[in-house]
Amino acid sequence: MTLTFQGMTTTRANDLWTGGTDDHDNPPERQVSDGNGNPCRHCLQMIEEGEEFLVFSLRPFASRQPYAEQGPVFLHAEPCPAYATSKVPAVLYDSPNYILRGYGNDERIVYGSGAVRPQTAIEIRAGKLLRDDKITFVDV
Repeated sequence: MTLTFQGMTTTRANDLWTGGTDDHDNPPERQVSDGNGNPCRHCLQMIEEGEEFLVFSLRPFASRQPYAEQGPVFLHAEPCPAYATSKVPAVLYDSPNYILRGYGNDERIVYGSGAVRPQTAIEIRAGKLLRDDKITFVDV
């Protein structure tokens, strides 16, 4: 099995870069990175110290339902390339542990799939979850 890691779509990023609003209909806030923990959701790279970035609310699910989690995320303030490789993105090397959750085709969490795993086990855990017929995608 080959895993694919995906950031937010370029269409959505372009909307924000050109003055669009977030998923709460607010304009994104502009900040300057201090170099600590600001992963860009488009290129899946860390936003370097001194770089400007946008903070906004993102609901990366098509449906509006209780499991369609929405939260604050970061985006380089200037256009960046979309993440386009199957390798584990650099942003997933920044923390020792990550939460992985499996979601069904209905975009709802598959109970029992959520777990905190060490960074070194992301691919193993995601692969195991995706072998379950009830799981369509995994959120890290």
